[in-house]
Amino acid sequence: MPVAHFHLPTGLATAEQERSLLIESSTLYSQILDSPIERVRTFLVHYDPTQLAVAGEIVAEGGSAAPYFTAIVLARRPAAQRQELLAAFTNLIVDVLGVERGLVRGQIIEVAPENWGIGGTAASAVRADEVAERAAAGS
Repeated sequence: MPVAHFHLPTGLATAEQERSLLIESSTLYSQILDSPIERVRTFLVHYDPTQLAVAGEIVAEGGSAAPYFTAIVLARRPAAQRQELLAAFTNLIVDVLGVERGLVRGQIIEVAPENWGIGGTAASAVRADEVAERAAAGS
């Protein structure tokens, strides 16, 4: 289930930086959520700097490049895990891309297990035992 999107203006990062971001975020995601790495998906989403504004300024015209990320997790993950993920992804972006910490934004999106598909079947059915254990631990 773990899926992350890193939204970046085109040209902000080198190919090696982008590679590091994808690989290191996958490892962090797996470790923090205690999820097999085989389940992790990470994506880079590029935006033309002429079509991106930060603080009312177009990035191509001198606006700040301010990375944004989304991390999708199954609902009922502990708050501590979600907060650790926010901090870890922010730290990774700052370290790998060298951007100012205060410019990085991110969000955790919780998805109900019955609304997440794995091979066309709801996660609530495919991983019923895991989902039940998480729900019991979160109570």
